[in-house]
Amino acid sequence: MRILGLCGSLRAGSLNAAVLRSAAELVVPPRELLVDPGLGRLPFFDADVETTALPRVVAELRGAVGAADGLLIATPEYAHGTSGVLKNALEWLVGGGEMDGKPVALASASPATTGGDRARAWLAETLAVMGAKVIPRELGIPRATLVISDGRITDEPTRTALARLLDDLADAAAEARAAAAV
Repeated sequence: MRILGLCGSLRAGSLNAAVLRSAAELVVPPRELLVDPGLGRLPFFDADVETTALPRVVAELRGAVGAADGLLIATPEYAHGTSGVLKNALEWLVGGGEMDGKPVALASASPATTGGDRARAWLAETLAVMGAKVIPRELGIPRATLVISDGRITDEPTRTALARLLDDLADAAAEARAAAAV
């Protein structure tokens, strides 16, 4: 089972990148979690470009999303929504159809006390419009600087919550795979 991790932050010390690194440590075979190398490499979405000459990096992202059994998206919160870099990536994915029925788990780590609640809500709504299957369990990590150190989640209850999120995502991906085989 292949899970693709997408991070909505480009910061070198990103708390949300730390969530994905920690998730990769928690995944055990036959599951695997591959983290996308960075959404910042995508050009700004342009519908004219999409229909005439799809950029190679966009085709690679669409291929990775299409090949994944599920997605784990870790998003920061900016102005009560997700980041521009993640929104841009989603715009490139709208026209490809790779998100249709794709199980998606949402996480956010924030130094604020809300844990990125509004960003996850915004993202869940957008993904639902795109046809993705957002799983009910999500993970918000408030005051994340207290539980993340050296680029990893160090707090055991938070690691356990992340492991449960990954289990729910794997279950949803297995159900989607079984339904597609029928």
